Amino acid sequence: MRRITFFGATGSIGQSALDLVARDLDHYDVVALTGGRNVAQLAKDARALNADLAVTCYPECYAELKDLLADTNVEVAAGGEAIVEAASRPVDWALSAIVGAAGLVPGLEALAHGTTLALANKESLVTAGPLLLGRAKAHGATVLPVDSEHSAVFQALVGEHMAAVERVIITASGGAFRDWPIEKLATATLAEASSHPNWDMGQRITIDSASMFNKAMELIETKEFFGVPPEMIEVLVHRESLIHALVGFNDGALMAHVGPPDMRHAIGYALHWPERQHLPVERLDLGKIGQLTFEAPDQARYPALGIAKDVMATGGLSGAVFNAAKEQALDGFIAGDIGFLDMSTVVAKTLEKMSSGDGLQSQAITLDSVLETDRLARIYAAEAMKNLG
Repeated sequence: MRRITFFGATGSIGQSALDLVARDLDHYDVVALTGGRNVAQLAKDARALNADLAVTCYPECYAELKDLLADTNVEVAAGGEAIVEAASRPVDWALSAIVGAAGLVPGLEALAHGTTLALANKESLVTAGPLLLGRAKAHGATVLPVDSEHSAVFQALVGEHMAAVERVIITASGGAFRDWPIEKLATATLAEASSHPNWDMGQRITIDSASMFNKAMELIETKEFFGVPPEMIEVLVHRESLIHALVGFNDGALMAHVGPPDMRHAIGYALHWPERQHLPVERLDLGKIGQLTFEAPDQARYPALGIAKDVMATGGLSGAVFNAAKEQALDGFIAGDIGFLDMSTVVAKTLEKMSSGDGLQSQAITLDSVLETDRLARIYAAEAMKNLG
């Protein structure tokens, strides 16, 4: 019986993971589920999976969650400290699917207890990759990638040596605006940016897909997780979203990972690693699909990619600045305070503001320095939004 915990259980990744576990409850003991404001879903899942603990990150939602689980033995808690406490409970495997920088501290806490961490929270590696991986090494813990692209790279590298790798190619659908005239992007609405052509995801990541900020994050994530130099990492637009990544080797071979656009595949691989087990995902019929298409990303359409390359070249705490500014700008777009193209402008201006001197490179990457950099970057990003135009 494996003890498991889910951070971000009510999001799209969390729900896909729970779907897999619910099919095989005889083999799992669910210790904790955490979520946000969707306490009805959180309570429903806690009941169905007989969880020991259910935590909402919002204290104001505690009473509702407590009431929904009053007739059960499920322990109820709320707030950031409660989520960290949940991460301290011994388990064999934990899914980190909290959205944003908020996922860093629970992930670090879980690793400190030797937990195998299935990482869907890309912000943890972007903001504090050396800290996260160093924590895992120090405590004999394992970090497994759950982003579909990084899971694909991870799988393509099984049995291979990193010294033989020449390049890593992560693919992108191109998002909602891949065929829009560039001059029209400035008028893109929230509703238009919130519709993905291939994947069924949450609003924030869907918008990040339209702007390619999610792929920019994944560039940095690739560098941190696999230790690949920035110049060896590429992005390729692949409209069908069936090839998730390719690894190129020094003999000229390309190893591609092909699968349906279903996050249960990457989650299931991490859940059952190092073995493979049956997963309830579509089996591709390549004869019916007929063809797969590829194209280089338009740098003018997707300025976030260029910003990410600058961040990788700078290193240090620049990833923490990049992520915080991106989150702040995304909040501004969702709130209607800035336009779609303004998001990249805000991030670039924040990085410029905080990159004066060598402060981002000279400071040690500690939890305190990452959190302080995150705090300052959000302040500067808010100022940049006010000064637009």
